[in-house]
Amino acid sequence: MLTLTGRGKAVTCNGITRRDFLQVGALGAVGLTLPHYLAARAAGAVKPEHDDRACIMIFNLGAPSQLDTFDMKPDAPAEIRGPFRPLSTQVPGMQISEILPQHARIADKFSLVRSVHHGGAAVHDAGWQMLQTGRLFSGGVNTPHAGSVVSYLRGRKTDLPPFAVLPELMGRGGGNLPNGQAGGFLGKAHDPFALNADPSQANFQVPDLLPPAEIGEVRLDRRRKIRDLVERVSQQFEATENAALLDSNFESAFRLMTSVQAREAFDLAKEPAAVRERYGMNRFGQCCLLARRLIENGVRFVTINTFLTVFDEITWDIHGSKPFTSIEGMRDIVCPMYDQAYSALVEDLDQRGMLDATLVCNLAEFGRTPRVNPAGGRDHWPQCFTVGFAGGGVQGGRVVGASDPIGAVPAERPVEPADVAATIFHSLGFDLETRLPGPAGRPFPLVDYGHREIHELF
Repeated sequence: MLTLTGRGKAVTCNGITRRDFLQVGALGAVGLTLPHYLAARAAGAVKPEHDDRACIMIFNLGAPSQLDTFDMKPDAPAEIRGPFRPLSTQVPGMQISEILPQHARIADKFSLVRSVHHGGAAVHDAGWQMLQTGRLFSGGVNTPHAGSVVSYLRGRKTDLPPFAVLPELMGRGGGNLPNGQAGGFLGKAHDPFALNADPSQANFQVPDLLPPAEIGEVRLDRRRKIRDLVERVSQQFEATENAALLDSNFESAFRLMTSVQAREAFDLAKEPAAVRERYGMNRFGQCCLLARRLIENGVRFVTINTFLTVFDEITWDIHGSKPFTSIEGMRDIVCPMYDQAYSALVEDLDQRGMLDATLVCNLAEFGRTPRVNPAGGRDHWPQCFTVGFAGGGVQGGRVVGASDPIGAVPAERPVEPADVAATIFHSLGFDLETRLPGPAGRPFPLVDYGHREIHELF
């Protein structure tokens, strides 16, 4: 007989596991979503005219300081305003930091929301959950990532999975909480494909996508035979949803591993050297370029983690002293990399005619304290921060909401994580009244009651 153990792990009576079938690690499952899409479309939950819409979510892990980037307070005392000067953009009235000059140059193509806040704990992983799912996990219920919802409601378009995370899933955040980058109660069939590789490396390969040389066709054929064996083990099991998922996972993974389209989509060598250099020959820059290529090839949702953890690397987490980042480290390392890659992505999408159909959202788990701390940095501050949107129907050159004179709390148009999630779903053409199949089969609202898209952006 076949027994299900743990999170989606299947073991046969002779000890063969699901991993024995595939050896595709973080690939996860890309399940049978077409029936969900057809049902959602029939019910009006998704707009067929928006079927070409996609989303690139840049998650600024570590949390940028709003006062040093997009919501500067030049008239505040020095301990509030920080060391940087505001820079005028081509959009009248919109100023951003001098350490983001490329953003200033393309300010007509993106819009800012300066009044985001949440009531979660001031720990990274709580904010990761809230901004990527629209909710803080509670009662043992893990809400699906926005990309997992897209996977469930729209399914895949091509050989590639509908939802991908680059370069890999988030690491530790300090709160020992789930990071929000999973299918949650929608199931592992809607977990993201995680690249698990650095696309800026000269020997870049996708370990969980293409058949490695050591597997070869003989071993792939053997795994097909193992799958066939499992199918014959029990007709009773084969009639279950778990059996359908197991078979679907194998077929989807094998389809990816042998797909010419998938292989070419991940092949950055096909890009001219000048294009790669425009994005920046670093991990984040090449992830942005790869995200554009994946969207071009039918992936519906790509999340890019700017960094992987707040520990042991330079990030947006500018507490000011080691092992964290200083304000100078943000100025000299983080912002130049980020400024170059983001502006390249938005301009590239625009020049290729893809920006109108591709939402690029820039999110973070919270902001930073209004007052500079004794180490010369800023600490965690969920009470007010800034997020950005471009493309996907969003009008560029707008500023929505405002913070108080020291960037501490929203002063106009407060926005919560559920509103951010609603904005993403609205751009993708989802009816915000849609209900998902939640825990124990209970209907679960796509967006919490009372929350809507940030309509001023559209």
